[in-house]
Amino acid sequence: MPEVQWLLGSSLSAGLLHRIAVVRWRRMLRLFSMLIATGLLLACLTAYVLENYTVQPAFTESGGGHPRAEQPPYPGRAMDNIFWFLQVSDLHISRFIDPQRTPDFKKFCTETIDVIKPAIVFATGDLTDAKTRNRIGSVQHEVEWQTYQTILKQSRVLEKTKWIDIKGNHDAFNIPSLDSINNYYRKYSAHRQDGSFHYVHQTHFGNYSFICADATPSPGPKRPFNFFGFLNQNKMDELSKLASETVHSNQTIWLGHYTTSTIISASPGIQQVMSSAIAYLCGHLHTLGGLMPVLHSRNAQGTLELELADWMDNRKYRLVAFDHDLLSFVDLNFDKWPVVLITNPKSALYSSPRHEPLGKIKHSTHIRVLAFSPAQITSVIISIDGITLGNAIHIEGPFFSLAWRVEDYNKGMHNIEVRAEDKAGRVTFSHHEFVVEEMKLLPFDVIASFILLAHHYIMARVLFFLVFLANMIIIVAFRYQRKPQLKESPGAFTLTVFSFHVLCKTNIFYYPVLLFTCCVAVGPWFVGEVVDGQIGACFVFGIVVNGHFLEGSLSFVVGIFQLTLFNFPLMCYLCWCLHLRCRGACFRSHIKYTRWICTVPMHVFIVALLLWQVYSCYFLLMTYGTIAFFLSPIRTWSVVLALVLVYKAWTLNNSTIRTFKAEMKKCPYF
Repeated sequence: MPEVQWLLGSSLSAGLLHRIAVVRWRRMLRLFSMLIATGLLLACLTAYVLENYTVQPAFTESGGGHPRAEQPPYPGRAMDNIFWFLQVSDLHISRFIDPQRTPDFKKFCTETIDVIKPAIVFATGDLTDAKTRNRIGSVQHEVEWQTYQTILKQSRVLEKTKWIDIKGNHDAFNIPSLDSINNYYRKYSAHRQDGSFHYVHQTHFGNYSFICADATPSPGPKRPFNFFGFLNQNKMDELSKLASETVHSNQTIWLGHYTTSTIISASPGIQQVMSSAIAYLCGHLHTLGGLMPVLHSRNAQGTLELELADWMDNRKYRLVAFDHDLLSFVDLNFDKWPVVLITNPKSALYSSPRHEPLGKIKHSTHIRVLAFSPAQITSVIISIDGITLGNAIHIEGPFFSLAWRVEDYNKGMHNIEVRAEDKAGRVTFSHHEFVVEEMKLLPFDVIASFILLAHHYIMARVLFFLVFLANMIIIVAFRYQRKPQLKESPGAFTLTVFSFHVLCKTNIFYYPVLLFTCCVAVGPWFVGEVVDGQIGACFVFGIVVNGHFLEGSLSFVVGIFQLTLFNFPLMCYLCWCLHLRCRGACFRSHIKYTRWICTVPMHVFIVALLLWQVYSCYFLLMTYGTIAFFLSPIRTWSVVLALVLVYKAWTLNNSTIRTFKAEMKKCPYF
């Protein structure tokens, strides 16, 4: 008899061990499958980025050379066929913060302009800050625009150079229409005309076209739904017409506030329309808070996209020169002297065979440098590949040149360095790599190219749809799928599935969660003053105000955060609460059913999410007013809904809960 009991015990133990081994194997298989799927997804994403945002060799081979690449004149000793201009962006003149910003800008308009003497100065948007004192709301302060205009007048900069200013998204905050009295750009800017335009700079050696693209929305909603620019079909047709006017110009440059990645444009797209331009100069991204101090790239059509860091915090400006139609530029820090720009040979990284006559470099007789300083420049020493060639000769104004044997550098890549010193003892080093013979284009930073060139609004829409679809599938599938049978030793996955079944099969939780998720995708997020005095409605797919529809852009990003950081975590928290309820716990006693090390972080996490949602309600109140605060299903109502559902999860005791509770009690594991 003892032998029989021992055999039965051994058999049962072996069977139990076998079942445990099978459960562990299934868990490992699921984990491995998830890792494989994640790896494949990341691999596809990486391949997509590398394929679309790095230089493709086919571009240089199929594009052909510039028609004037071998034609004289060539860069030589004299200061000829050259002019330069400046760009400054994101001034954000504010009445509330950084009092030094305004006097520094005034000094830029006096001392910097007096020293560099540019032919043109472009201010590419966000001339004023247009924020309330708490930095949350949006309002056009006339005093900020008056300050901007006063600086232009007192510095007499409009008499010294051609000053062209372009609107940015901050300059369009909270403006109901272009004819509104709050559209201070019309009253206080230098250009004073809304819309895109074409400016031609005429010289004795040719004309140079500058197309300024205005992508600001009209009406201009309050922040944050004014981050993307909009170019509808009419505006795109206008830009196409302006582009056709540049065919007889030596070179064409486009300027705007937004990067092309933050512009929603009609067919054929903004990058295609500007394809005849050598470069697009913009601002807007502010170095992404210091994470990307340099944002430069080249689009598929060969046009350089050069984002300039902001004046607001970084005090940056850009010097650009055309020397024999070769483009060179340098991004500079305000009040740092001397300023040095090497115009021949130009940088290989920023070369564009389709748009500029690079063949002129191999026919050039002199290295050419622009050097500026309030004090006299005493030396401009030039080195190539670490070998000093000599001190460049001052020819005229800021122009220095030094004879060189270009045939010595025909092969491969070379590094040129210039050391400039002024009479005050200040020294500046400038260097870049160059080539004499044509070669494949050098690649730009992949991350910078992705930030500047990707259609982020399309990616946001796709990602939002996938996140929304995933939420809906989870909610609906568990509603109609058979619930799992709890075995002797249910794993974490089985218990999670069981908890979702409890949630989705309990009507008081299922329908509010389902409708709340659907509301994020199709319902109004809020109804309120999108623009002061004009009631509108905000949806994920756009904003409707005063008979206008502004296509959704940043709203899709906000929707993704709403679903992933509030809706789904709230659903998971409710499942966890209902799981404990089915085990017989209440709120006061639930800690004894699970470890405090799991319970406390769970409550802290959901409280943090609720606080984030409450702050979003406060942000909504400060930006769009009281009406929007009370008529906001996604913000204000969602906080109330979440509190009610959490309360019900801990107190509800209907027939569905009792049925699941009875089923869980049958499980030997509990």
